Amino acid sequence: MRFQGTDDYIATQDLTIAVNAAITLQRPLLVKGEPGTGKTELARQVAEGLGLPIIEWTVKSTTRAQQGLYEYDAVGRLRDSQLGDERVNDVSNYIRRGKLWEAFDRDDRCVLLIDEIDKADIEFPNDLLQELDRMEFHVYETNETVRARVRPIVIITSNNEKELPDAFLRRCFFHYIQFPDMETLKKIVAVHHPDIKDKLLTVALTKFYEVREQQGLKKKPSTSEVIDWLKLLLAEDLSAEDLRRDGGDALPKLHGALLKNEQDVALFERLAFLKRREGR
Repeated sequence: MRFQGTDDYIATQDLTIAVNAAITLQRPLLVKGEPGTGKTELARQVAEGLGLPIIEWTVKSTTRAQQGLYEYDAVGRLRDSQLGDERVNDVSNYIRRGKLWEAFDRDDRCVLLIDEIDKADIEFPNDLLQELDRMEFHVYETNETVRARVRPIVIITSNNEKELPDAFLRRCFFHYIQFPDMETLKKIVAVHHPDIKDKLLTVALTKFYEVREQQGLKKKPSTSEVIDWLKLLLAEDLSAEDLRRDGGDALPKLHGALLKNEQDVALFERLAFLKRREGR
């Protein structure tokens, strides 16, 4: 079982090596990178490329590790007991299975995505150490142990908003998705916009990389944002000449797709003003 990428996802050699290494070692793959570099989509494409189902657990700031295992609805059971409901005699009626339980309980292999783990509390990764390592956990209310029938392929994503504990990192295979170079980005764009003219693409991406490399930029535009920007350029039927015509203006056309805060817009407006003043 080896991942080689898919028609809809351009995976670099380093990335495919990382995915296959994690599968071989039977360890979670921890993927970091800038927001918008395709970390979440990687898990979906690994599932598609290997012909496996995927279970997605999107982590939020309020998410607790226990929710991934199971939750016991004690309030619901108390309410039903007051109403004389016979369901209260079986505690399993009040156990809500989490995403890990769902993955462990399958008869076939699946991909388990734990998305944006750094959004949760710092103790969240530590609370999953044993469960992800041993692929089992205990349900105290029913006194049963849930073990993975077939070990899932676990992919964990992080935007690096918080440092993850060393004990957690030790149990993972790590890969950082570098921002793609020009040639790789052209291949990625070709998947989403196969009919874009090469001349327009080259000029647009050159402009895009100039924006990314600008000193003082608070948020660099990502892969997903350049794809959106190119979609707008095509919708407006702009040509490579239209983009070149704005060479004296530091703000690119339809810059709202690339610049996502007022500080960065103000930075490029100041640069545009300085260029115009120098040109007098």
